[in-house]
Amino acid sequence: MKNYLKEIIKRKDLLYYLVKSGLKAEHRNSYLGYFWWLLDPLLNVLVYYFLVVIVLGRENDDFNYAVFLVIGLVAWRWISSSINSASKSILRYSTIINQVYLPKSIFPLSFTISQLFNFLFGLIVVAIFLAFNGIVPGWEIIFLPLIILVTLVFLMAIGFVLGYVNVFVRDIDNVMTHIIRIFFYASPIIWEGGRLKGSEYNLDWIVDYNPIAVIVNSYRDILMFNTTPNFVGLGIIFVVSSIVAITMLYHYSKNEHKIIKAL
Repeated sequence: MKNYLKEIIKRKDLLYYLVKSGLKAEHRNSYLGYFWWLLDPLLNVLVYYFLVVIVLGRENDDFNYAVFLVIGLVAWRWISSSINSASKSILRYSTIINQVYLPKSIFPLSFTISQLFNFLFGLIVVAIFLAFNGIVPGWEIIFLPLIILVTLVFLMAIGFVLGYVNVFVRDIDNVMTHIIRIFFYASPIIWEGGRLKGSEYNLDWIVDYNPIAVIVNSYRDILMFNTTPNFVGLGIIFVVSSIVAITMLYHYSKNEHKIIKAL
């Protein structure tokens, strides 16, 4: 395990290259280029705002729904895009892997970090919405790096698992498409989590035990509502994700030969 971690550190230049090339590849042939990093979350907000507020007529008078929506969509965009890209990462670079020895875990890690940069650009859109609506975050914003760290570790753990499993079970890619869609609607991305509280179907647990809901609501707490985030929930996510990530790194170190055979 120690030698495997040293090998990953030794390949930090490759990790940098993979992150850089991944960012360039996203909008390589588009006219607007990197401007899409700002435009994409903005267009997402406009689409869902039109759907929920204009078409369905469901806007909460207790808070600014546009700001609520943009924070949720920007956070969700990082989560969903990281899961999608990391799960395909090893298969995507199968040609390189079969020619040169490389720590296989470096590929899902690179895609997770790439999507982190996209998220940081999304925060610019969030800041624009906050300023436009006259919302000024309080001192609680100091917890933003902490929440980003928890999200990063959470996505790293998922990326390691899916990147490995997808090599042996190719159907997992199709399954994850539907699972991600379920989590989008089961999490308070475009709707308020409190709507499920006390419902006749007793669906409180969907929000209370949903790590994505905890993460998304934590961003809203510090950026929009000026309250401290759910430290207990974030702590549990961080500890569990760290254990999963470390376990998967150990598993990679012992089973990388199986990946090569499967590819």
